Amino acid sequence: GALVQVQAAEGAPVRKEHLPSREQQIQALQSSGEFDVLVIGGGATGCGCALDAATRGLKTALLERDDFSSGTSSRSTKLIHGGVRYLQKAIMKLDFEQYRMVKEALEERAHLLQSAPHLSAPLPIMLPIYKWWQLPYYWVGIKLYDLVAGSQCLKSSYVLTKARALELFPMLRRDKLVGAIVYYDGQHNDARMNLAIALTAARYGATTANYTEVRQLLKAAGTDGRQRVCGVRCRDVLTGKEFDVRAKCVINATGPFTDSVRKMDDEEVPNICQPSAGVHIVMPGYYSPDNMGLLDPATSDGRVIFFLPWEKMTIAGTTDSPTDVTSHPIPTEEDINFILSEVRNYLGADVEVRRGDVLAAWSGIRPLVTNPDSKDTQSISRNHVVTVSDSGLITIAGGKWTTYRAMARDTIDVAIREHSLQAGCCQTMGLQLEGAQDWSPTLYIRLVQDYGLESEVAQHLASTYGDKAFEVAKIAQVTGKRWPIVGKRLVSEFPYIEAEVVYGVKEYARTAVDVISRRTRLAFLNVQAAEEALPRVVDIMAKELGWCEQTKKEQLEAAKTFLYYEMGYKVKTDQLTDSSEISLAPADIERYKKRFHMFDKDKKGFITILDVQRVLQSISVQMDQNTLHEILNEVDLNKNGQVELNEFLQLMSAIQKGRVSGSRLAVLMKSAEENLRRQAIPVDRSGGGL
Repeated sequence: GALVQVQAAEGAPVRKEHLPSREQQIQALQSSGEFDVLVIGGGATGCGCALDAATRGLKTALLERDDFSSGTSSRSTKLIHGGVRYLQKAIMKLDFEQYRMVKEALEERAHLLQSAPHLSAPLPIMLPIYKWWQLPYYWVGIKLYDLVAGSQCLKSSYVLTKARALELFPMLRRDKLVGAIVYYDGQHNDARMNLAIALTAARYGATTANYTEVRQLLKAAGTDGRQRVCGVRCRDVLTGKEFDVRAKCVINATGPFTDSVRKMDDEEVPNICQPSAGVHIVMPGYYSPDNMGLLDPATSDGRVIFFLPWEKMTIAGTTDSPTDVTSHPIPTEEDINFILSEVRNYLGADVEVRRGDVLAAWSGIRPLVTNPDSKDTQSISRNHVVTVSDSGLITIAGGKWTTYRAMARDTIDVAIREHSLQAGCCQTMGLQLEGAQDWSPTLYIRLVQDYGLESEVAQHLASTYGDKAFEVAKIAQVTGKRWPIVGKRLVSEFPYIEAEVVYGVKEYARTAVDVISRRTRLAFLNVQAAEEALPRVVDIMAKELGWCEQTKKEQLEAAKTFLYYEMGYKVKTDQLTDSSEISLAPADIERYKKRFHMFDKDKKGFITILDVQRVLQSISVQMDQNTLHEILNEVDLNKNGQVELNEFLQLMSAIQKGRVSGSRLAVLMKSAEENLRRQAIPVDRSGGGL
């Protein structure tokens, strides 16, 4: 059903057209006196709290030690959902609390889709059925899901025959397939959604600052003589400057790091947060249909696995692995192989699921609220709790992405009551986020017509920035080509353009990692493409932020480290190392040796850039030296500036096993071999024509 927008009440703060710079926000933190509310944490919940408080007219500040959405909120499944399996548990265990959580999540799902329609959309998700008895069982469960949603149901679920299921999801495994059930949930660009909440809060007057770390809680004697939290001591991470920020109420919204802030208040307090990790991998878009996801509610080890189209790629992942929150979650080869094995179970035999097709991998932490002694994270729902310590520190913990607004509402309600703040009712239901106000599904057409952008780039800008896409288009560089007129891409296969880096700085991006992972989503889509874009990203940011050469070098190294460990580049490069074994048939070894020696004419035992250039020139192919250096470097395992025969055979063996895909050197050498073979055929023997 259509959602009715709720208008802001009279006297509510006015939405500002001008977005303050980060430097202005830092200055405001130091010079604005006491705030009504100070929020620690720049994830979805923290930014939601800041937006809720600001729209009620409260003087609000928000501090984030890293970047907005740098933690859990950018590493989600990208789903906006009520929780099908939570409803199942609620019914099986007659758990009314779980039912209420699902009901609330479904209401919030509708709100989130309406508040930022450019960043979110309904997504049909298929449950393939391989046993006849499962068909009525799952059908009843999914229909109950629709029923609980009530008027907020996105679209009604339906049953598919085997033939129709294969028509919509042709990659699906055919044997023993009975049919399928399709239901609807929402999907969004999580990091951009989080940023939209933060920017909207700033436009309503909240003083929001990323890279501002809380070092300690400040306390003073209250009217009852007890020590009360009255602010924080914080540090600007970028400059190292420390300063105090005073506030009547301090809110801890730090997700999986909840307990570390609670222990700043009281070292003896027991933990209330038990984190659980979910590993995700990204594969090429051809692994799934453009607009159909797949969910298996019971994998071989009892976990849920999902398989979803996102940003023209495919995300596959699972949930519920207990983790140590003290370290950055890093996807392991074991995690990736488990997901690939489950994917193979659901795709047809004609679809080869290759390890080399994993383009990126990451692990997200779910901040589950639990008894500290509990070990089984699967039995825990995502219900949120709001607690108030003896010193007045308010903590919001648990919950899920979809319910961020309701969590923020409940938290600010508690803050107003506990600290006697003067404020009105919640104003965020129906409130449109940054970029949503004048957005329409056809907005991208105006971008193409008015600015001369490629259609793919225009669609990307419209679905990322909404009505603010025009601001990005205005600063896009002229290409010098007939078409497109403006919009230089950062990398050829993705629609991200250089102007987004400039605009990202205005959106508080301060590191190269901010741009490649959260202002754009390159790092989450393809780590190699992100690495390729890095030098240009750093150059543009250096110009905008006045970086020196040393800072540029540090930014480049920090971003590469981020890609290597947190985005799965390490486990990707581990597929081909100087210790990789060669498992090739004798005939294959001879064939690849002949191909190698076409380049190594002098029988040196290795090939260099000069060897490759010579062969390319003989077939009239031009390629610049920098590109050739990159291509050889991908296979130069011992990094001595040349590719040896053994390294080439290791590469071809890894390709045969599916551990490596998309090797530019392998494709280039095969193509050159075929071209040279065609040239070697004499004209008078080529077909016996006239």
